[in-house]
Order: sequence, then C-alpha cells, then structure tokens
Amino acid sequence: MKGAAVPRNEDRHIQAVIFDLDNTLTDFMKAKENSITAAVDAMIDVGLPLSREEATEKIFAIYRKEGIEHQRVFNIFLEQTVGKVDYRMLAAAVVAYRRGREGSLVAYPHANLVLNRLLKEGYKLAVVSDAPGYEAWLRLTALGMQHTFDVVLTFDETGCHKPDPAGFLMALDKLQVAADRTVVIGDWKERDILGGRNAGLHTVYARYGDQYSKYADKVVGDPTEPDFVVDDLHQLLDVLDELNGPDHMGKEI
Repeated sequence: MKGAAVPRNEDRHIQAVIFDLDNTLTDFMKAKENSITAAVDAMIDVGLPLSREEATEKIFAIYRKEGIEHQRVFNIFLEQTVGKVDYRMLAAAVVAYRRGREGSLVAYPHANLVLNRLLKEGYKLAVVSDAPGYEAWLRLTALGMQHTFDVVLTFDETGCHKPDPAGFLMALDKLQVAADRTVVIGDWKERDILGGRNAGLHTVYARYGDQYSKYADKVVGDPTEPDFVVDDLHQLLDVLDELNGPDHMGKEI
C-alpha cells in the first residue's frame, strides 16, 4: 500500500473489514440480467409468445415486487403470461438461467488481490449480506472465496435487512473487534452505508458497484453520505492507509 511501512497488527487502528457481497465483491446485477436473458431466450425457443424485451420486463417486475432473490419467479411469470406453469418452458428457463449464472458470476477486478493483501496483513474479514444463506454461499463458493472470511452472516443468521445494524453488530461480536476499529464497504447507501453508520463503523461507499439497472429492487430513501467513496475496490487499500495514519477524516479517494 503506497510503499509505506505497514504497522504491526496490534498498533494499527483498523483491525477488521466487513464486506457487502452483491455488487461489492461481484457484479451480481450483471450476472442476474445475463441469466434472465438466457432464460428468456430459452423459453422463446420452446414457444413463449413474447419478445425478449417484454419477457425481461415482466420478470424483473416480479423481482421488484417479490424481491431479487425470489426462487419461483419463472413459475409466477408463466402463470401470468401463458396461464399455467408450462413445465417445458420452466425447465428450459431454469437450465438456461443456471448456465448463464455460472458463466457470468465473477469477482470484480482486484477483488482477490485486495482480499489476499488484507489476509496477509492480518485483518479480520467478514461478509454481511441480505441474501439468503444458501444463495450467498453458492456465490462465495463460485468465486472461490468460501475460505476467505472469518465470519459470513446472511439473512438466515441475522433475521433482518440492512440498514438495521444488527448484522454488523453481530459481526463485530464474532470478530471481537470494536466498531471504531472496523470498516464496512458496500454499494448501497440506503442499506450498507446507513446500516454501517448506525453500528458505529467507518463507511466506504463502493460507487463502482452502484450501477443498478432499472430493474433492481432498490428502496427509496435519503442517501446517507459515507466517510469514503471508491470507484475501484483496489482503492480500499488507500482508505485503510488513511485510517491507519496519524490523522484521518472522510474523503473521496
């Protein structure tokens, strides 16, 4: 990091980093859109009487209503569009969706470099995600990150969604680190940043990940200003340098 001497772990101000998962470590919405497009094309190939654009809009309308992780979106879509769950179309959609997801889910640039650097330098690492546990672990495993974090908390463990600070506070307790010695990085001001601030953490807004399509189930609320803003995950290292220096204040890196 900038070539400066790295403080010993016990002397360093920041001891832990908490990551959001989707759109912070991986471009989840891009993977979701690619998967849905593949599923729609597969259904059209077996007789779906809609264009790709019409079908995609209807599917994401269901996601907006039911949540982006809803598991029966194709069932609902088929009931709405063809009047029943056509199993030929459903099977085509599910197989194509899974293939599309496997090919699209990748880590953001520099994610592995940053995580490896933090591990080498002795930071405690956690994930706090609103995703269901199974889905979160599928994504972490697909990214090769299933052994990276000391703590992984999903909705299954926390029972709440951000900006409720409970998940962050639970992570702090498990990591045995104080809030003022912990950084959270996430792409969603109304959830990750507000929730982190409510828990007393230093907050880093992953602006690079806040590229939600018009289909995303974002909530409406007053944006919460973060302590730091980054446009590349690699800049998190600069944030940590700043916070571990003799003086630190919020700024855009």
